Amino acid sequence: MKRARPWLIMIAIVIAIVLVVGGTWGFNLYKMIQGFKAQGVPKQTVSSLKVGFDEWRPELTAVGSLRAERGADLSSEVAGIVDTIQFKSGDDVKAGQLLLQLRSADDVAHLESLKANAALAEINYNRDKAQFTAEAVSQSVLDTDAANLRSAKAQAAEQQALVDKKFVRAPFAGHLGIRAVDLGQYLAAGTKMVTLQQLDPIYVDFSLPQQNLSQIGVGQKVTALSDTFPDLKFEGVIAAIDPQVDTDTRNVQVRAELKNPEHKLLPGMYANVTIEVGQATRYLTLPQNAITFNPYGETVFIVTTAGKLQSEQDAKAKAEAQADKPAAKDSAAATPKLDDAQLVSKQVFVTVGPIRGDQIAILKGVNEGDEVVTSGQLKLKTGTAIVINNTVQPTNDPNPKPSEQ
Repeated sequence: MKRARPWLIMIAIVIAIVLVVGGTWGFNLYKMIQGFKAQGVPKQTVSSLKVGFDEWRPELTAVGSLRAERGADLSSEVAGIVDTIQFKSGDDVKAGQLLLQLRSADDVAHLESLKANAALAEINYNRDKAQFTAEAVSQSVLDTDAANLRSAKAQAAEQQALVDKKFVRAPFAGHLGIRAVDLGQYLAAGTKMVTLQQLDPIYVDFSLPQQNLSQIGVGQKVTALSDTFPDLKFEGVIAAIDPQVDTDTRNVQVRAELKNPEHKLLPGMYANVTIEVGQATRYLTLPQNAITFNPYGETVFIVTTAGKLQSEQDAKAKAEAQADKPAAKDSAAATPKLDDAQLVSKQVFVTVGPIRGDQIAILKGVNEGDEVVTSGQLKLKTGTAIVINNTVQPTNDPNPKPSEQ
């Protein structure tokens, strides 16, 4: 009996190895396919939101700067040494209240001397007047006495004004700032002693484009917000509108008067001003992220069920057949059969309206109560099976604010 040739044995071994490896790979592939079939149709995870009405009122916004209704840095008109200080930093004072006195003893003494001269001149004038009636003195003597009396009184009044300037008083009621002088300090004329601000009410000045002039008027209500007190709204009204438009910016200056009873707003701060204009309008709104913008128009994906979508497609096909129109190619025709209760997406065209913050108004295309996909649209087409996970939602704030870094 002949022995098997070695190369035949090698071929048999290779064939056996190929069959074993191929069989193993084929078995694994079969198991994988069965696993995919068991999982059913792949589902895309999205977030969704039901469409609802929001009431929007047209409004104008601007950033303004706060200033006191009355404010001044107080100083003395004359130089001198601080003799007494009658206020403390942060005091509330009344109009005319004495705040500070400069050393004035020599000025007061000189004033008394001038008053005495004026009194003597008045006595001489009255005496010569009586003598003039008795024709004991001439008219020229009486005229000289009258002139001396007027001069003496004017000199006394001038000195009295100088003495009064040594007493610094509050020109109006308000809130004092931090004292900038000390007892015994020499003050040059015009040196700041303290700031005085009347804080209630307080003004906010801002600019608006000339196109908005027809929408605003004196007495119109405004609301101001400050990042210092983000939870507080300060109400007020427009107090004045500048009678000219800036030729460089084409903006008009507007001043509003705000209530500030607790003195929270201070001059120099900035505030975000909002003016409500026009009538309130109800819009169906969605987050802007829910809209897909493309050259063919804006679209959204509505959440529906496979059974409902199939019924709509069947009804549409029937209507087109009756109208002798060629049936539109269904993008979901190649999709495997789904359970009627399976959630699927449906793409629809919409007409969008104005934008407010993160929201956008929908004028046409969806109805109140429709559930719309808000994220994950790039993975969808009509008929795509979906799973909703709303643990994370896109921003939908009508008045978004920058987050703190």
